[in-house]
Amino acid sequence: MIVHASLLPDELLSSQPVTGFVLQRAGELADQPAVIDGPGEWALTFGQLEQEVRSLAGGLVAAGFQRGDVAALVAPNSPWYPVVFHAVAVAGGAVTTVNPTYGADEIAYQLTDSQATMVFAAEGFAAQAQEAMGQSGVAGDVVVIDSDSPSAGIAMRSLMGDPIAQVEVDPHDDVVVLPYSSGTTGLPKGVMLTHANLVNNIEQGASSVASQPSDVVLAVLPFFHIYGMQVLMNDQLHHGATLVTMPRFDLAQALSLIERHQVTRFFAVPPIVLALAKHPAVVDYDLSSLRQVLSGAAPLGAEVAAEASTRIGCEVVQGYGMTELSPISHATPPGNSKAGSVGLTVANTEIRIVDSDSGEDLPIDVEGELWIRGPQVMKGYLNNPEATAETVDEDGWLHTGDIARIDGDGHVYIVDRLKELIKVKGFQVAPAELEALLVEHPQITDAAVIGRPDEESGEVPLAFVVPSPDSGLDEQAVKAYVAEHMATYKHLGGVRFTDAIPKSASGKILRRELRELIDG
Repeated sequence: MIVHASLLPDELLSSQPVTGFVLQRAGELADQPAVIDGPGEWALTFGQLEQEVRSLAGGLVAAGFQRGDVAALVAPNSPWYPVVFHAVAVAGGAVTTVNPTYGADEIAYQLTDSQATMVFAAEGFAAQAQEAMGQSGVAGDVVVIDSDSPSAGIAMRSLMGDPIAQVEVDPHDDVVVLPYSSGTTGLPKGVMLTHANLVNNIEQGASSVASQPSDVVLAVLPFFHIYGMQVLMNDQLHHGATLVTMPRFDLAQALSLIERHQVTRFFAVPPIVLALAKHPAVVDYDLSSLRQVLSGAAPLGAEVAAEASTRIGCEVVQGYGMTELSPISHATPPGNSKAGSVGLTVANTEIRIVDSDSGEDLPIDVEGELWIRGPQVMKGYLNNPEATAETVDEDGWLHTGDIARIDGDGHVYIVDRLKELIKVKGFQVAPAELEALLVEHPQITDAAVIGRPDEESGEVPLAFVVPSPDSGLDEQAVKAYVAEHMATYKHLGGVRFTDAIPKSASGKILRRELRELIDG
């Protein structure tokens, strides 16, 4: 066995409840802005943030919310997001974070699977959340987080109670967040992350992510996604940095906020870095305050990174992680970048590069599947021990499904992936989810979906569809059908009609043959 331990010194891991850890400097920084609403230009200071968190937690407990209960949160980024997230944590519960662009059907699936007992939502998404509650049997009204007089549901302010201390939890066993991920394949699954998972991963990244209390961080990556949730929201607040939130990405607004607030760090995904490299609007703004752009969630081309770095005058580096890894396993310490590398293995973490056919470990500079072991590895998939066993083996190694190599300096490079997931602007799209929807169409007899490379999005879903005889289906009809039922990033980038879907003797879709059709 060839095990590559991190070259960074081990960090002392504390394994404590997450909110006390994240807000441990709230008293010291009571008057400093913690979270600024970028578009609205209002803020919560660290002192106000902690007060709101503990008051909402007290109200939840008084209303009967108990240790182990699950609350769903359907909202874009705003200062209210960490209030709800951490209030649920202080009350001893778990948050299942929901993409607010989901339709009611998609939200209902997550509510049912996570067994959520209550739902928080931003006002603009309250109606679809309430509809999903009806479909999934969640009782009560949606709790609207950003309005004192909501048009639907009840105001979060009405739930506020007397501030409370942390409800007793077991940091290593109690789940605090249930984001949904497709893992290496299949339909979305609830990823059980404990208090210790979140706290330890922030501690592990101290020297490589290198957050500083003087940082001002643009928070456009969604907090419902593990990257935004941990690397932006929790890590930055723990270190005393100030977050400037955006509910959705708009390039001109992002550039304006960087200039206005003297943003020092910009956590991004490859399409945003591409815009920084090529969009003509970039030269109209003063971005000199930026000291680093860190890209994650999908591979970033070395050429694009270099072009963006030269254009905006700061280093542009990569990191790597997964929802199942809380999420960071690799990051680039300041001043230690290599072209195309996702950085060094973070502290307290081991990796292996394994031949996916033979199971044998591979030496330096040879490509194989990346396996990872460390305290950031998830507790497992909710209600799915089979999927858990397929992803994390008996010795604790998480099989990422990504093909990588490690060089002699400890830098890791992601070169391909085994898994079937499609990465659209950093978001995971499970082919199985789209395929299941497509075959429900009365005029489609079979379907398969693969990712097609796209300069702007990284990849887009491409559907191969077998229509029923004389259906008259065209590409626009199939695209419109998917768009009616799925979030925007899951929409089809193209449709190809075919007489049959290539499959193995066991019935598994032969996606390699489909990829050869588009590559040929």
